[in-house]
Amino acid sequence: MITMQAENGSSGSGGARVSTYVQTDQTAGDLQGDALTALYRAHALSLIRLGYVMLGDRAAAEDVVQDAFAGLYRRWSQLSDSSKAVYYLRSCVLNGCRTALRRGRRSRGAELIDLPVPAAVSAEATVLAVEERRALMNAIRRLPGRQREALVLRFYLDEPDAEIARLMGIRQSTVRSTTHRALASLGRLLEEES
Repeated sequence: MITMQAENGSSGSGGARVSTYVQTDQTAGDLQGDALTALYRAHALSLIRLGYVMLGDRAAAEDVVQDAFAGLYRRWSQLSDSSKAVYYLRSCVLNGCRTALRRGRRSRGAELIDLPVPAAVSAEATVLAVEERRALMNAIRRLPGRQREALVLRFYLDEPDAEIARLMGIRQSTVRSTTHRALASLGRLLEEES
């Protein structure tokens, strides 16, 4: 239990000091759980989408995100600044995706179920939009891991160079050159498919 003491008193002569103790029903573990729940509600979907873009498999992406939140729960007391929790989760998701890709846990023929299709004028336009998105996702998945990460962080999560460098553990100049090479490679892959 957390006990808080509030003191009320008057500064005049003869004023009595009255101490009132208020007990809350929340323990430190409850506060941690509340903070993690709020983080999950705010960021889980975008982290799952990040994992999905990296892996091409929704179930594997959900597993990676679940592992990231479990890791954060175990290490919450070691977190020096709770505002860094989202950074920690993104790093864990990226590392989990790297591990899953090394182990070969991805699906090449995964359906694009999480990505919204823009409103179209006709059914034909909708089909074309879905096919273009599928071709783009397949081309992104064919990129080398570092290039794929740089593109996803830059254009999907809209992260600045400094944050991408921090998440990937590389210099900002390397982020820019990797992104440039990734865009060039992506263009070539898309031309091959069409």
